[in-house]
Amino acid sequence: MTPDKTDFRTGVIKPVECLKEGWGLIKDQYWLVFGISLVGMLIGGAVPIVLMGPMMSGIFLCLFQRQRSQRVEFGTLFKGFDYFVQSLIVTAIKVIPLFVLLVPFYIVMMVVMFTTMPRGQTSPDKTSSFMLGIFGLEMVFFVVVMVVSILIETFFMFAFPLVVDRKLSGLDAVKLSFKAGKANLGGVLGLLLLNAALGFVGVLCCFIGVYFFLPVSFAAISVAYRRVFPDIPESLAMPPPPPASWA
Repeated sequence: MTPDKTDFRTGVIKPVECLKEGWGLIKDQYWLVFGISLVGMLIGGAVPIVLMGPMMSGIFLCLFQRQRSQRVEFGTLFKGFDYFVQSLIVTAIKVIPLFVLLVPFYIVMMVVMFTTMPRGQTSPDKTSSFMLGIFGLEMVFFVVVMVVSILIETFFMFAFPLVVDRKLSGLDAVKLSFKAGKANLGGVLGLLLLNAALGFVGVLCCFIGVYFFLPVSFAAISVAYRRVFPDIPESLAMPPPPPASWA
């Protein structure tokens, strides 16, 4: 029986193992993968909705080449633009729940801030109370952003890799990523939380540490992806040719 490109496994993601395998995958070419990840995120962050998809696709292209023991070159990052349209669709769908959930919360926070702001001459106690309240709101907003982002990423974690590896359309990649993420919820969530915790440690190290952890995080995700979606022959991942027309 030939494998189907929409088949996936369940119960195979072990967060710590994925992290260790991810490090083992890139350690021989760490600085190359570091440069690819850093440049990819910087370019993608310049115009996130438009450029993040191709850059993420390029990063996973490089990691999949490492997994297949193929030579990785820095220029492979920009081959992510071969998947520009489909990765753009994934990005556009991904930001919808982010806006729906976070924009109203942000508006409420701003309204509360401006309606409670001291006016005129006020006592130091009132000013201090206001500043503490604003700080508290900002911390709550930060936590909400983190929780929402992790929940969204749980179901979109495999979307970009599916566009690159299985040559799926953006919409089909999102649908399949959602199914696979839901079926592997514990493992996916555990890996994302582990990456987030280690990334936070990097932030505490003068913030620059998070950049050095970035390639390991991507590598761990690529390992988790390959555990869920085993490698299949490229011919099966390609879309079928159009039917021949007969005169």
